[in-house]
Amino acid sequence: MNTSTEVELDRRFFGHPRGLANLFGVEMWERFSFYGMLGILPIYLYYQVAEGGLALPKTTAVSIVGAYGGLVYLSAIVGAWIADRLLGSERTLFYSAILIMAGHISLAVLPGLTGIGVGLVCVALGSGGLKANATTIVGTLYGENDERRDAGFTIFYMGVNLGGFAGPLITGLVQKEIGFHVGFGLAAIGMAAGLTQYWLGRKNLGTKATEVPNPLPSSQRMLALGVGVVLVVVIVVAVLTGLVTAENLSNVTVGIVIVASVAYFALILTSKKITALERTRVFSFVPMFVASAAFFALFQQQFTVISIYTDERLDRNLFGWVMPVSWVNSINSVFILIFAPIVALVWVKLNSRQPSSPIKFALGVGLVGLGFLSFLPLTGGGPNSTPLLAMVGILFIITIAELMLSPVGLSLSTKLAPEAFRTQMVALNFLSISLGTALSGSLAKFYSAANETAYFGISGGVAIALGVLLVVLTPAIRKMMSGIH
Repeated sequence: MNTSTEVELDRRFFGHPRGLANLFGVEMWERFSFYGMLGILPIYLYYQVAEGGLALPKTTAVSIVGAYGGLVYLSAIVGAWIADRLLGSERTLFYSAILIMAGHISLAVLPGLTGIGVGLVCVALGSGGLKANATTIVGTLYGENDERRDAGFTIFYMGVNLGGFAGPLITGLVQKEIGFHVGFGLAAIGMAAGLTQYWLGRKNLGTKATEVPNPLPSSQRMLALGVGVVLVVVIVVAVLTGLVTAENLSNVTVGIVIVASVAYFALILTSKKITALERTRVFSFVPMFVASAAFFALFQQQFTVISIYTDERLDRNLFGWVMPVSWVNSINSVFILIFAPIVALVWVKLNSRQPSSPIKFALGVGLVGLGFLSFLPLTGGGPNSTPLLAMVGILFIITIAELMLSPVGLSLSTKLAPEAFRTQMVALNFLSISLGTALSGSLAKFYSAANETAYFGISGGVAIALGVLLVVLTPAIRKMMSGIH
């Protein structure tokens, strides 16, 4: 395996380290399987049995989808802890990919709610471990002041969206023409492909990717195992006693993520292993965390409210053929593939003159709010009343918002991370996504055709107000960032 210095100086992949290509590939296939499955999951849950679904109420379906998405990102803290304390990022990523593949196989072969339970738990835990560590390893490919960093993360983000583009198209078509379980099976095949290409290119990631930055003393390992067992028992008891149900799952997930986030910030900020400068930088991430959660509470409704809207209100007739519901989920990815290179080039050209990270976050939150407000002229219509072109325009606005915030958030979390908490700081960024995604399920329960105007108007207005507030707070945030742009 190459040394980290050799990797940082490498420019063999379009001016970036060769290891970026490997991480691009594994993330692409993981997102193919993830978004392919997620594109058909909501309708699988609420479609009637005669249509191949489970016939759950729509409010229950969106709760499950929101909670599942939130748990994916919540499990990033588990993957981050294992990487930082036990295995290192590279090995944790590899084992997580195996778990994801097992989850998709379970969804494909196990019937009904059994397949949903086993499959979603495996995919959620595996995806959390893979996402946090893939992002961390991308960060290790660049030096702290390497101006290629944001562009590199944007290229990495293209891999996410290439998989996000192909997954819903292929699995959605298979689901429509053959059935749900074959669609889930394709997701498993995609993850197997990702696992294979990752294994073949591991040597390009550098020695820093294999380091365990804060090893857990052997004397504490049994305690950690005991805590894990207790958590599993508590979860099982909560489900069996009815304390946690499918209907309230997203609300429970929101509460858990809030508690976990506060605890994680406290853990890092009170650690004796970080310097005063590192502590100030972690404090600067708090308002960014809140802004990220608000953004994803709306953005992730592509898989809750917008999926239902697409199924019931969008005109999906293409020259006499009705396109699958999940195909709308690929529109965002098409725009990412087109505009991510342009945005990356703009950041490189602007160099030190590019907007600061807080301003980029403010633009992201404000624009996603504008996207929701764009639904207002379309409210009040009946089935097939919304033109496909209108949905394309709305998703274009939401995509530009995503490019302003999401890859920048990944990059910022690595730049502000204390040395002893490299992967766990990235996990904090994913906790903000977890909170937002779980909220997307909780908020979606308030959506109906009868209250569309209020729903889209309030959601969009609050997001724009938060964006303006972040602009006002930017000078104070930048001061705490202590030289990080």
